[in-house]
Amino acid sequence: MAPELKKNSLGFVQSLLIGIAGSAPTFSISATMSTLIAAVGILAPASLMYSGGMMLGIVLAYLFLNAYNPNSGASYAWVSEVFGLRLGFFAGWALIVASAMFMVSATLPAASATFLLFSPGLVDSQLAVTLCAMAWLLVVTLVVLKGVGLTAKIQMVMTLCELIILFAISVLVVFRFGSQFAHQLTWQAFSIYSFNPASFASGAVIALFFFWGWDVSLNLNEETKSARQAPGYGALGAVVVIIIFFTVFAAIVLMALNDQEIAESGTNVVFVVADKVLPKPWNYLAVLALMLSTIGTLETSILQFTRTMFSKSRDGFLHMRWAKIHQKWGTPYVATILIAIIGVALLMTSLASRDVADVMRKSINVIGVQAAYYYGFAGFACAWHFRKKALASVPAFVFMMIWPLLSSLALWWAACITALSFDALTSAIAVGSIALGFWPLMMGLRRKKIAALNGLVLQREPRG
Repeated sequence: MAPELKKNSLGFVQSLLIGIAGSAPTFSISATMSTLIAAVGILAPASLMYSGGMMLGIVLAYLFLNAYNPNSGASYAWVSEVFGLRLGFFAGWALIVASAMFMVSATLPAASATFLLFSPGLVDSQLAVTLCAMAWLLVVTLVVLKGVGLTAKIQMVMTLCELIILFAISVLVVFRFGSQFAHQLTWQAFSIYSFNPASFASGAVIALFFFWGWDVSLNLNEETKSARQAPGYGALGAVVVIIIFFTVFAAIVLMALNDQEIAESGTNVVFVVADKVLPKPWNYLAVLALMLSTIGTLETSILQFTRTMFSKSRDGFLHMRWAKIHQKWGTPYVATILIAIIGVALLMTSLASRDVADVMRKSINVIGVQAAYYYGFAGFACAWHFRKKALASVPAFVFMMIWPLLSSLALWWAACITALSFDALTSAIAVGSIALGFWPLMMGLRRKKIAALNGLVLQREPRG
């Protein structure tokens, strides 16, 4: 009997808020906004808006594919069915690798935020920050182990608090500066014609890191009520919300800070903006929002990793140990322990880097390209699978086929353009981490072949 996750643990509202938490609004803004503005300048809000439009095409693909086949493997399962096991395996492998790398990208900011709140003197110590990151990883792993129901309850509280803080800071900037903004935004700054191909591609891949993670709602489809509808519409609602928040806050950053302040803010841009409009200690609400955001997205990354591992193992591609379900908690506990071990190992390896910021830059670039890869595959799978059904009406043609197809092409184009600009080490990490998948792929195909042969032998055995 195939192992099963705990059913009906989540509803539509939980899917919506978990999808928002997966994209980690405050963390994404803090970690990436200064990089995005450095790349495209005053076009940052438009870059997020247009990239959000591309992402909506992928969300539609996930929505339709999930309605057809709710599977916790999501992109892996759908691409396998439409384009074959090999391509499907690597769609899932890209997510697994990106989620594992994110253990570094998410835990380091959580650790830095912790020290900013309770021990500012240790913020510049890479060793102290790394050890604190490991501690956060272990705590979050324990919460995820206890079940998706508990995780969802914690996520709802953290995500709502985070969004309220970001909204309050945005309103205060508008009232505080009136019309005396550091950058004056015009309608021209939102025109698609203001971009050239290189700037659009650069902004799109950086923006992809902002949005990455909403698809966790689909990885939890087998644990959600109305599994064919709620996860897809929850993800759609989540992406609409985060497009609005990201676009507006990009404008808020440009209004509040000049070029030098943005450049010097590094990965603390939300705190720098809050410091402009809130007196101490209230400005530390931004740090609290960052901590909540990073812990939340760390949880969702672990969920995505473990559910994809579970689905692949259940299908026989990976060893069945990764599909083992805890009898009481209903979670794939062995896979959850695995990602915690991988995260600790990667954090220890990160100590060899020059500093925390250097680790963050490399991981953001690699994760962006890997996310574009597996998102794009899902978009192509949707367009191809529903190609006949899409001809039934104009809305079906647009939403089932054209929009997902164009979004996938745009994401892959942007990823290729950006990957060509990587330094040697970043390229090696991006390509090497995907290439590692060939070994488990070959082992999985061999395992499936043996299982098929055994089944054939059993069928041919004489009866009686």
